[in-house]
Amino acid sequence: MKPIWSFAMGLGPETSTKQKKSSGERKTHRALELLETLRRLGGSARTSHLADIMNVSEETIRRTVKKLSRDGTVSRAHGGVYLALEHSSSPIHLRIRDQADQKFKMAAILLGMVDDGSSLFLDVGSTTIFAAEALRAKKNLTIVTNSLSVAQILMNHNQNRVFVAGGELENTLGGTFGSATQKFVEKFTLDFAILSSIAIDEKRGFLLDNSLEAELAQTYISQARKSVMMADSTKIGQRAPIISCPPRDIDFFITDRPLQPNFARAMEKWEIQVITAQEKTVDANNALASEKSQDLQQKKKKRK
Repeated sequence: MKPIWSFAMGLGPETSTKQKKSSGERKTHRALELLETLRRLGGSARTSHLADIMNVSEETIRRTVKKLSRDGTVSRAHGGVYLALEHSSSPIHLRIRDQADQKFKMAAILLGMVDDGSSLFLDVGSTTIFAAEALRAKKNLTIVTNSLSVAQILMNHNQNRVFVAGGELENTLGGTFGSATQKFVEKFTLDFAILSSIAIDEKRGFLLDNSLEAELAQTYISQARKSVMMADSTKIGQRAPIISCPPRDIDFFITDRPLQPNFARAMEKWEIQVITAQEKTVDANNALASEKSQDLQQKKKKRK
């Protein structure tokens, strides 16, 4: 009797002559299947996750991706793949290419600030997608997020616990929002809130263009011990209509280049520790250690 899977997948020891003649067609079919899977997942996915969904080996996925990348249909990233701009229907993934090298470096800085076993909120955004990829180097993390991409990257990996906040899905942002999302987040108290913004103003601080995103950012901050804002230098001086949060609520700002004097003065006024990707990661660790030491000293003073 023929194995059932040989009929379903076109594989196995008794593949028909017609199927053998159409190896090129099978490759085309697999490529189309991969593209459709990427679209369903919002435009990007890890190689291992695609292999699980399509029930093929990771090597098969890599070969298919390599072929598709030659004609620009997809682009490869470390451990994953995403649709090229003209093939993606998700605006959040259209921004992944923007300042990609800078986002990788910023994510490396964040990685140096986070210990194994830490707990983090992560918001939606292409920058936090890079942050999530970097955090795969850690283990036993507790993650609370409203980003579908972040959840997918960190779930089922290194004993992480990943919680996805419920709510209404917003396609343009690639995540969940609304009162249900807010209430879910309020159940947690974690070490870090990792946030992103689309613009930074020297007077108003960190800006967004979606009020629901701003409300959730403030909830993340209120439930976290330390808050970290991440944005590349192209966002500095840009304009957007909504204030993400009071700038003094941010503890660390990670960016890719040293700030211009006027913005550096603003960060100093807001008491935000600025860390650029040109600094060594150990500097970020030292800054965080200093903050922890100050917290302990303040607690001791209160007890006295």
